Amino acid sequence: MTYDRAAASKTFDVVIVGGGPSGSACAYWLAAAGWNVALVEKKVFPREKTCGDGLTPRSVRQIIDMGLEEQVAAGGHRYSGLRAFGFGASLEMQWPDVPDFPNYGYTITRFNLDGLIAERAVSHGATLFAGCEAVDVLDQTPGVNGQLANGAGVLVKSKDGDTFELRGQYLVVADGQNSRIGRTLGIDRHKDWPLGMALRGYYTSDRHAEPWIDSHLDIRDPSGSVVPGYGWIFPLGDGRVNVGVGLLSTGGAWKGVNTTKLQEYFVAQTAEAWGLNEETCLGPATGGRLPMGLARGPRVGTHTVAIGDAAATINPFNGEGIAYGYESGRLAAAAIGGALAAHDPTLLGYYDELIDLHYGDYYKVARAFVRIISEPQILAACVGLGLRIEPMMKELLKIMANLMNPGKPGLAERGYQGLSKLADIIPESLYEKLLAQN
Repeated sequence: MTYDRAAASKTFDVVIVGGGPSGSACAYWLAAAGWNVALVEKKVFPREKTCGDGLTPRSVRQIIDMGLEEQVAAGGHRYSGLRAFGFGASLEMQWPDVPDFPNYGYTITRFNLDGLIAERAVSHGATLFAGCEAVDVLDQTPGVNGQLANGAGVLVKSKDGDTFELRGQYLVVADGQNSRIGRTLGIDRHKDWPLGMALRGYYTSDRHAEPWIDSHLDIRDPSGSVVPGYGWIFPLGDGRVNVGVGLLSTGGAWKGVNTTKLQEYFVAQTAEAWGLNEETCLGPATGGRLPMGLARGPRVGTHTVAIGDAAATINPFNGEGIAYGYESGRLAAAAIGGALAAHDPTLLGYYDELIDLHYGDYYKVARAFVRIISEPQILAACVGLGLRIEPMMKELLKIMANLMNPGKPGLAERGYQGLSKLADIIPESLYEKLLAQN
């Protein structure tokens, strides 16, 4: 999938920068609604992308709604739930049966997944500019009735060095956690809020088709000290497993932690059980930062919207980003579609309202939770006890995966309400002070 240079002369309703989960999903929903969309992607599909490669039921729901489950099932591996390990205990937990979401997930590499969504958008009329990088934002000269004189857009450079402009009525920023276009527009990260760091590598393993994804909740550094984060092993069903570590930064909690060494140490801890060694290693681990908890903003400008990692939509509870990329792209499409139909750019503000409605309170609780469990003694008590009480852990899984059922309150829903009240009572700044004293 490459680009047609002549298509750059077309007039677009929306220009989307970034063809990952959020950008491609946004392009699909807008194109399916009949709007003329340009989707700009720096790489050419298929392309490698550092990720855990796990789709939870929230992701699968979006895949189903976009009509792509059959293709994902053919190229991926269906699994049943989560197997958690920590402080001498382990527990297998099936994904819960809740309305609106399936009770299973898939593992599939981003190499195989991302192009499917982009192709789906193209099949509904979107124009893909693959192998093209948006390098700058075009001048946004005010016009009349709140519209821009020349539209919103970006300067684009192809991998062959060709440069051209793409303009639309609205610009969607979906170029990931580094977000070159986001920085140009003044989007910044709330530096006091949690930030993640993850590394992953691929190995061959005889256990590549297991029905569980593994999560290790007490990863340790080479000295044996517990660090704030987790390790994972995700079977891919094709002879490989995805092995990685994720760390959470809460007020400098990961200072001095060498993530590459931590990955090596985690692999050594799980090597015998999964057959991980130099012979089965398929290449060096790669990683990146994970902005989470809605820590980036502003999300909405006069004619711009930020989605996915560019808006830090990753769930702090579990580091999941794909589902929230799909969902934020869909929410942005709804707001942009309304603004286009009404010829009223002020309606872009509806996107902010939707984000706050869907994630605002939940992410506030998640940020508080992350700060609490970043204290090793609290983490040991919570995980060590919880993994020995199966009903408690199953309810916690519902909260952390955001699979609660508000129509039928149970332990998870009531527990979440308790956490929510705690987050309201104790401001985030106080968590910082409490942790600094310990």
